[in-house]
Amino acid sequence: MIDLQLHRDGTILPVRAQAGARRNELRGTQDGMLKVCVTQAPEKGKANKAIIELLSKSLSLRKSQIELIAGETSPQKRFLVRQMKPNELAALIAAKLPADE
Repeated sequence: MIDLQLHRDGTILPVRAQAGARRNELRGTQDGMLKVCVTQAPEKGKANKAIIELLSKSLSLRKSQIELIAGETSPQKRFLVRQMKPNELAALIAAKLPADE
């Protein structure tokens, strides 16, 4: 289960990022975080932009709704998803994850 936190502007989504992966995908959950894999290398913010792009596309959100608020250079990141309640975001994520998660 992902540890989503309510924020006054939306929901905080904890992410475990894996840059330099074979493909872009939402891989499941790990330690209360959504595991996200992207092909971009972790240099000059390229992987962070790729994660925002993947989250936006996978969860049918606007890129402007997703903001990195912590973990710019770390695999553990926190994204603010604006205008989204935790239960709404949890439902979107659950629909996109593999059935065994």
